[in-house]
Amino acid sequence: MASVPLRDGGNAGFGTDAPEALTSAALVAGFFNTMAVLVSLTLVGGLAVWGYRLAVRDVAGVPVIRALDGPARVAPADPGGELARHGGLSVTAVAAGGTARATPDQVTLAPRPIELDPGDAPMAALAPLPPVALVALAAEPQAAPAPVPRADLAALVPEDMVAPGEEPDAVILALAEAMAYSAALTPVAHAGPLAASTAIGATARADLIPASVPGVVRSPRPVLRPARIMQASATPPLDLAPEALVPGMRLVQLGAFDSAELARAEWNRVAARFETLIAGKQRVIQSAESGGRVFYRLRVAGFEGADDARRFCTALEAEQTNCIPAQVF
Repeated sequence: MASVPLRDGGNAGFGTDAPEALTSAALVAGFFNTMAVLVSLTLVGGLAVWGYRLAVRDVAGVPVIRALDGPARVAPADPGGELARHGGLSVTAVAAGGTARATPDQVTLAPRPIELDPGDAPMAALAPLPPVALVALAAEPQAAPAPVPRADLAALVPEDMVAPGEEPDAVILALAEAMAYSAALTPVAHAGPLAASTAIGATARADLIPASVPGVVRSPRPVLRPARIMQASATPPLDLAPEALVPGMRLVQLGAFDSAELARAEWNRVAARFETLIAGKQRVIQSAESGGRVFYRLRVAGFEGADDARRFCTALEAEQTNCIPAQVF
């Protein structure tokens, strides 16, 4: 194997560089190293300062108020206004100055108390009113006037009520006799309203026409009937048979029950709770079968139409009571 001769005497690749190139590279590397150290130290110092300030921020941020010298509040030398006579110890002159007060120059009497009218007194202090004395009617009744003859009655009839040459009929004669009878009566002296009303009632009940006059014999005044007394309408029966239901009739169903007794008990409960709404309505208990099971429907009849039934159900549902409008088919 042949050997390769070396021209540098065995020192190839290990030669030294020039001194100028080595010095400039070292200066650049040292500069960058120094800058890196300075930046690192700056960052570390900044982090340390930031952490310290963060730790003491709550303590350093509390403001400290310095106390003022002297009193916190000072009363003014001249507060103004008027001095109260009871201020300090001047409630009485003896307690304030030790001596009695001088006699005033002018003395004014206090005003007299206001007197109330008798009507302004309390209800308990008012005197009771004197009772009203009713004037009694005369004990002796007046004597009835004598019957007026028929000829005299004909003379009292106005001429415009009877045709010439004809005699007045029984009605006209009765009116003439009533006029003569009223004129013959004398009023009761010193009679109050009670006596006057009694006299009017007695006159109305008296027989104004004697039986001898043909025609109307008795003409009593009708008695007024109080408006509050009305003839009670016949109350419909409570239970309405299912056979009496007609197609198109409006009903309201309150529920379905296992027996008729339970349905009646539910009706009693609803009727006691809604007495005003149930008034005038009829109870319908209708049996039905579904799936081999017999049950009883509780329904209400007596509605004028569908709107009336819906209003009834709305009132019951507002009080948490089951109610379903229904119609007979």
